[in-house]
Amino acid sequence: MGGGARELAGYLAALAGWVAGLAAAVLPQWRQSSYAGDAIITAVGLHEGLWMSCAAQSTGQVQCRLHDSLLSLEVHIQTCRALMVISLLLGFFGIIVSVVGMKCTKVGEEDPVTKSRIAVAGGFLFVLSGLCTLAAVSLYATQVTYEFFRESTIPINARYEFGSALFVGWGAASLSMLGGSLLCCSCPAKERRGQQYHQQSQPSTAREYV
Repeated sequence: MGGGARELAGYLAALAGWVAGLAAAVLPQWRQSSYAGDAIITAVGLHEGLWMSCAAQSTGQVQCRLHDSLLSLEVHIQTCRALMVISLLLGFFGIIVSVVGMKCTKVGEEDPVTKSRIAVAGGFLFVLSGLCTLAAVSLYATQVTYEFFRESTIPINARYEFGSALFVGWGAASLSMLGGSLLCCSCPAKERRGQQYHQQSQPSTAREYV
């Protein structure tokens, strides 16, 4: 795969990861009611996310409510919120920086070495964005797992398990880190050595014709 094609593939993968990360941050299905156990209650399904909690009736009606207070939230929810916001901001800047640095665009600097460095910077931002998303989703999943298996008087079918937003978040983190890694494969050092060799060979060639 050529350098330009690799950068384009990495950019598209990272862009898809950023969009998936945005969807994961907004979705309220970070954890959902567990249907394990003997006495299964299917009348109401509860879903909770970073920003709201929802109750889905068996009739198909869904009612959602935003979390009332930031300070009253549990620590892991506040931490996951911060990580997801940081991830989206890093990914947004990565989108802009990568467009400037990609070889297939005519935006910004015309020097290929400078553009490669900018592309690497954009890829690094995408990798950091993916790591933040991975940390947020994994932290939330760890808390859900702990609350599910800990000794408690709450019946199993009244506890929570993984929601679909967690799996979307894991996919988003994988795409962002994969795309960022492909963008980081741009090697400006090789191009710089090639330019220096070309510049050094020109005077010697000119002297031969004198």
